[in-house]
Amino acid sequence: MNIESLRDFCLSKENVVEDFPFNEHTLVFKVNGKMFALTDVETFESINLKCDPEVAVQLREQYPAVQPGYHMNKKHWITVIMDGSVPDKLLKEWISHSYELVGSKSSSSKKKFK
Repeated sequence: MNIESLRDFCLSKENVVEDFPFNEHTLVFKVNGKMFALTDVETFESINLKCDPEVAVQLREQYPAVQPGYHMNKKHWITVIMDGSVPDKLLKEWISHSYELVGSKSSSSKKKFK
């Protein structure tokens, strides 16, 4: 996944806007005014995503590229290092999970990932 495909995927979701609330490098995607994904547009080294705490533990144990959220609440956010080790399909699932957690608060957001 590259920065363009991340942007296209995030903006394809309902009620999503992009913003630069922190500085000119940190691109933030929001749904209903709340962040669900952010990344550095210059380096695109990682993506921060909101995550169910139980799922976050699972993902960190299973994927070396998944770490506690950088500069975020470590319980509720993950940082995915964009080193190519996580397939795009899986990244999209995680982005959707983040979107659902923030946007809908639905019980489906507790889905466990493989």
